[in-house]
Amino acid sequence: MLKKQSDWGYNKIMETITSQLPVQKKTRRLAVLARLSEQGQLSEEVTRSVDKFLDYEAAQTRTLLAQLQTDLQVFEQQYHLSSAEFYQQYQTGKTDDCMDFVEWASLIQMAENAQKRLALLTEDKA
Repeated sequence: MLKKQSDWGYNKIMETITSQLPVQKKTRRLAVLARLSEQGQLSEEVTRSVDKFLDYEAAQTRTLLAQLQTDLQVFEQQYHLSSAEFYQQYQTGKTDDCMDFVEWASLIQMAENAQKRLALLTEDKA
């Protein structure tokens, strides 16, 4: 049976709302852990598990960052330009919008995000 146009809008809204519920639930659960930790009420096992999860995420991020750096080097060698120099030119409109440059800029942004993520994951390790 075909749905009316108005049904499609309702379904899209409901899909959006329900897709966000798991994220909100996870955030609430993590907030509970944070509050328990602040109160000194987390067991040693939970604390160790959280540390292991964060270490795992940091390792995954390091692997991603290494792959991104390798990909960036390919562009740097191909165009005889550092990523920093290229990105400054790209942001000021001094390059064209060829697919290579869009991909290169995207890789730079991904690497910056991965570096921020890694810094956050390891900030208490220093």
